[in-house]
Formats: sequence, C-alpha cells, structure tokens
Amino acid sequence: MLTFFIGSYTEYIVPGFGGIGNGIYTVQLNTDTGGLVTLHTEKTRNPSYLTISNDTKFLYCVTELDESEDPKVRAYRINTDFSLEFLNEQSISGGYPCHLVIHENNILVACYATGNIIQFPLDASGKLMEAKNAYDHKGSSVNKERQEAPHAHQVAIHPNKKDIYVCDLGIDTIKAYHLEGTELTPNENKDCEVSKGGGPRHMVFNAQGGLAYVLNELSGTLSVLHSRDSLFEEVKTYATLPEDYKGTPSASAIRLHPNEKYLYVANRQLDALTIFGVIDEELHLIDYQYTKGKEIREFNITPDGKWLIACHQNSHDTVVYKIQEDGRLLETYRTQEILSPVCVVFPM
Repeated sequence: MLTFFIGSYTEYIVPGFGGIGNGIYTVQLNTDTGGLVTLHTEKTRNPSYLTISNDTKFLYCVTELDESEDPKVRAYRINTDFSLEFLNEQSISGGYPCHLVIHENNILVACYATGNIIQFPLDASGKLMEAKNAYDHKGSSVNKERQEAPHAHQVAIHPNKKDIYVCDLGIDTIKAYHLEGTELTPNENKDCEVSKGGGPRHMVFNAQGGLAYVLNELSGTLSVLHSRDSLFEEVKTYATLPEDYKGTPSASAIRLHPNEKYLYVANRQLDALTIFGVIDEELHLIDYQYTKGKEIREFNITPDGKWLIACHQNSHDTVVYKIQEDGRLLETYRTQEILSPVCVVFPM
C-alpha cells in the first residue's frame, strides 16, 4: 500500500472555475491492484497545491483565493494514520496563490494573480513563521488577454539544491532566485526567456540538472532548456497537442518519469496525457492517452515509477494508470468519489 494526498478546489474562484471538493484527501493506493481508498479528509478552503517535508512529517498547502479573501499558507502534522493535524497558518500577501515548495526550512509560494513570490521560514516544530521576503515580478508579453502582467505559476528547485526557478506565465520568463544565507534573493543573471506567447506554467529537471523541460500553458508547447555555463537557454520546442487539434491550448501539468526515459504532459480541453520518449536531449512522441474526463488538471507518478494518478477538476475523475515498459499507460482504476481533485503528492 502507498498512502498519499490529493488537494482539491472547494469553492469557485470565479464563475466557471473552481470546484466542490472537501479539502485535502488522504488516499491509499493498492500497489497490487491499482485501487484507491479514501482514508481521511481535512477541510480547508481551496487547497489547490500541496507539498510534503523531506522527512514526511509535515504537509503544507495554499488556500487559492483572491487577495481580498485573505489567502493563507497552512501547516499540518502528518499523523501515524496519515490524518492531518493543523499546526498554524500565515496570511499570503498576494492573489490566487497556486503553487508552493519546501526548500531549506522555507516554504516558497507563487501567486498567480499578483505575480509575486513569498518566502515563509519554518521553525523547528514545522510551523510557519511570518513572511520574510517577497518579490514582485515586472513586465508583460504578447498575449494581451493572459499576459497583461506577471503571473507566477510555479517554484522549482534545481537538483543542485541551490538555484530556484519560477515559471512566470505572464512574462514568458523563468525567473531565477537563490538563498543568500537564509534570505531568498533574485539571481537575475540566470533568468531564462522562452518563446513569446507560450506562457510557461510548470517545469521539471533531469537528475543531473543540465536539462529542463518547461510546459507552456498558452501555446501547448514544451520548451527544452539546456544549461551552458550554468545558464539555461531554450534550445528547442515541441508540440504537445495533435496536429488536427482546433481548440484553445490549455496545458496543465508535466512530469518526468523517475527512469528519465519518459516525459508526460497533461492538456486540458484535449483531456489527454501526451507521452514522449527521452533520448539524450531529444524527445519523440510515443502516444496520446485520452483520459475520458473533464479538465485534467494535475497528475503525478509514484516514486517507484509504476503508477500514474491523474486528477480531473470538473468531472471528479481520479484515474490510476499502470505505466508499461514502453511508457504507455494502462488504466486500472477510476473513481469519482474525490471531488474536484487538482493536485497529487506522495511522501518520498
């Protein structure tokens, strides 16, 4: 058995976008059959993204709300039965916080609406301390509707554990940061621009850190970044949507398989996972796995690389796939008991 957590939307942020979930779900995967069982539910508002401490003792979430609704970052202790015990919370000075990560005893939060990054130190008991540093991104890009201002979407930690990168959809730039002592500090000489109008949403790195893959929400493309002299630059882009796709691109999530042979991308509207094979620095299309749900938001791969779990925000489908030797996916289980699921995290 593998026990993990799923975040959900519990209310609508704007008309037509949000959900009816119950909060943070504790879920158990049967690693023999692929079946899922919900063990616990922790009620909180719009816990749309979760992160777990390296020692697996604590879980943190954002409450994705408008700035006027006083969004929070919240800390929980993970009990022995994997239920959650609330520890404390801190207010987020930003709108629609959509991603967070733990790094060097800090929680780093990205706020979509206000385009800013905030550092929250952690004390020895796992509780959140008051915000220490915050940085506002500046600029815009070519999509006048979606890129009228900065929209920070994800904080990603480089494998060297020193460099920090933030995908900003609004300015088509991966903004770079690092810690100077305990202070989060911009590292602008390592900023990396990607193709205009792409809208970088999420990124992943290979284990050595020499390659990064950036999923562009607005174009549905995948940017490959290569590190030269410790600076990333975009060297190639790939389409993640079929050639005959006529809808509006809305790419949502990206994961690299632990064996680094396969790369998976989710696209809303298409409601499919695009599967790429990875050979050196090149990608080749393997398959489109249509997920038969509505609004595939996020997915994740179990640490052993055997299972992929996909969440659908609007149809409430949580789907379990067994990952085949060739990277293709075999559906083994589907449930609609977890309402408005949008994030999957595993204790490592």
